[in-house]
Amino acid sequence: MSEHTAAPFTAALVQMRTGLLPTDNLDKAVKLIREAKDKGADYILTPEVSNIMQENREALFNLLAAEEDDLSLKAFRALAKELKVYLHIGSLALKASPGRAANRSFLIGPDGDIVARYDKIHMFDIDLGNGESYRESANYQPGESAVIADLPWGRLGLTICYDLRFPALYRALAEAGASFITVPAAFTKKTGEAHWHALLRARAIENGCYILAAAQGGTHENKRETFGHSLIVDPWGEIVAEGGTEPGVVTAKIDPAKVVSVRRSIPSLQHGRRFSVSDPKAGPDHLHLVRGSV
Repeated sequence: MSEHTAAPFTAALVQMRTGLLPTDNLDKAVKLIREAKDKGADYILTPEVSNIMQENREALFNLLAAEEDDLSLKAFRALAKELKVYLHIGSLALKASPGRAANRSFLIGPDGDIVARYDKIHMFDIDLGNGESYRESANYQPGESAVIADLPWGRLGLTICYDLRFPALYRALAEAGASFITVPAAFTKKTGEAHWHALLRARAIENGCYILAAAQGGTHENKRETFGHSLIVDPWGEIVAEGGTEPGVVTAKIDPAKVVSVRRSIPSLQHGRRFSVSDPKAGPDHLHLVRGSV
């Protein structure tokens, strides 16, 4: 079905407070996913690392499984088939090799089959001050490819959390036809308070698309504090649904026709131009950037 004729659908964001044990987190996620279905959801998104929130490397790798052996993924596939919904697990931490993990998103169809996989490209390696520091690359290997998938209502672009700070990825997904882009996340409280709403609205406005961002929220068992505030933002940049900090479900009606309307009124996707940036210090003929769009 093309985006010109696709009917509206109901999207649900599952907000979680993931703990240390995958079995406990699975039980909590399943309960919330069932609640989302009861609220009429056709498409359901969970947050980043829905299966485990663990900073200790040894403890993390003792609990991780490879994709083909992961019990949470098997359960989520069975649940999607039972509920007859598109179930998008924002990400699972999975064992990719003996010493490296993958932060991998799964879009599961109503038949229980995996429609798309996406490995988080940008690693969250930062120092926030006051002793708060993160080195995601110490445990996780980055993905290398952007991913889009076809839903009955239009094309879906997949991203995860820290990807949000790299607008070129979102422009590439929109140029590839994405009408909806997902941002399952575990934003810290500090960065979330400062940037979460602004960045999500900016990505929606820049690309004339819906942004669906399911979040982790609250103080976790490992003492990490996440911002919450799961958001659905429409192509005009308006927030149409928002969660708080507690676990729960946020729903909204998504109208693909609005993407078409906004992109027609502000056709920035068509107006982007390739450009080069010259460095005056290196001489008039030196170019140090030779791609991009404005």
